[in-house]
Amino acid sequence: MGLEFVLNELQALKDHALMREYKTIESAQGPYVQINGKPYLSFCSNNYLGLADHPKIKQAAIAAIHQYGWGTGASRLVAGNMMLHQELEKKIAEFKGTEAALLFPTGYMANVGAICALVGREDIVIGDKLNHASIIDGCRQSGASFRVYPHNDVSQLESLLQKSSRYRRRLVVTDSVFSMDGDTAPLPEIVQIAQKYDAILMIDDAHATGVFGQHGKGMIEYYGLERKIDIIMGSLSKAIGSIGGFIAGEKCLIDFLKNKARSFIYTTALPPAACAASLAGLTLIQEDTSLLDKLWENVRYLKSQLSEFISNISAESPIIPIIIGSAEDALTISTRLYENGILLPAIRPPTVPLGTSRLRVSLMATHSKEDINKLINTLKPQIAQIAQKIKL
Repeated sequence: MGLEFVLNELQALKDHALMREYKTIESAQGPYVQINGKPYLSFCSNNYLGLADHPKIKQAAIAAIHQYGWGTGASRLVAGNMMLHQELEKKIAEFKGTEAALLFPTGYMANVGAICALVGREDIVIGDKLNHASIIDGCRQSGASFRVYPHNDVSQLESLLQKSSRYRRRLVVTDSVFSMDGDTAPLPEIVQIAQKYDAILMIDDAHATGVFGQHGKGMIEYYGLERKIDIIMGSLSKAIGSIGGFIAGEKCLIDFLKNKARSFIYTTALPPAACAASLAGLTLIQEDTSLLDKLWENVRYLKSQLSEFISNISAESPIIPIIIGSAEDALTISTRLYENGILLPAIRPPTVPLGTSRLRVSLMATHSKEDINKLINTLKPQIAQIAQKIKL
């Protein structure tokens, strides 16, 4: 038999317009990227504040390479713990208003590592149906009982907690901003319910960090929930413009994860230059809110323009989904946009549920009004061609 099944599976993906292929970027990440020597207007990056190519971040990374080299050579508990790791963790804790923080090489590893360390066979973890794949994978790998409540349905969350008193520990976990729908979790209500049933509460603040709150500190600042969330996960690879993930919380939690989170213990530490880039990104956000203001100005403008010809547009975050329906139609529109110099890939199952394939517009502070107008003017006739079919 060998690998014949692989060929069969690949053919099935192609037949259903679900085959994924990536474009190779030949430039820095920004509003425009270069592919095959041509410029494309990009609306698919999580580089919300445009910091991935910011001069100060590049300068910080270069200086760190000169001082520390590139690689760390080992896990942090062996010999890979370096000064910049500790400086960044201190900076993150201050930024998030917690006692301590712990770095992971990626946000995926932070979620999986924390969840698997916190709960096991005697416990239950309860999560939103639309949680990120890394949360779902962590829940499944933990060995704990795993229950899902309908998206943002706090009454069903409470019902599940009412029925879970027999478990040793109860962990509630949710995204704060959902990565494919761009909507937000009702965190104040979730906090109240978790406290009522003495459950541990963990939020994934990856897409809110640097984006929400008066100072970009995330959804906790936005809702005024400081010191009310037990475990805060965040990402350094989105608005911060760098790479890595983190968990922030009480010092005892961080000490526990240092000794229990396998995705922290058994992996080589982040390069110090990546930490320097993150430190620079956090400093930029703290010192100047103009990029944050420009980002939200772009969100409001795009929403107003899309609402003129699409009825189901919502914009709670810089992630604005345009639900198309079938994978074939979403792929067709994405391809036509690409032919017109716009990079906006179709998001299809299994990333999103069957029948909800979409274009996921991701805005940056560095997009100009002219950039957004180009998207609107190119997208509008494509949507019109299939409007009756997809009932937008």
